[in-house]
Amino acid sequence: MTKKTLLMHELIGLKVKVIKSSHPGLIGIEGYVIDETKNTLTILGTKVWAIPKIVAEFEFEVGDKKIRIKGEELVGRPEMRLKKR
Repeated sequence: MTKKTLLMHELIGLKVKVIKSSHPGLIGIEGYVIDETKNTLTILGTKVWAIPKIVAEFEFEVGDKKIRIKGEELVGRPEMRLKKR
């Protein structure tokens, strides 16, 4: 899986970490994606976090690969990402 193909896949269930953010309190949050909306990823870690996509850069673990994606590339309804590409 590559960065391009990850954008066309379901993110729920993937392990994720917030690498960069304009909000310093969000950096370092990690866990599993349990929900996704147009503008947020809900991550279950030590607690449940709703992270705005637009302010963060995420690192997804897919198998033994780590793929970084800017949140602004994920903004939009999940089902519409496939149509955008």
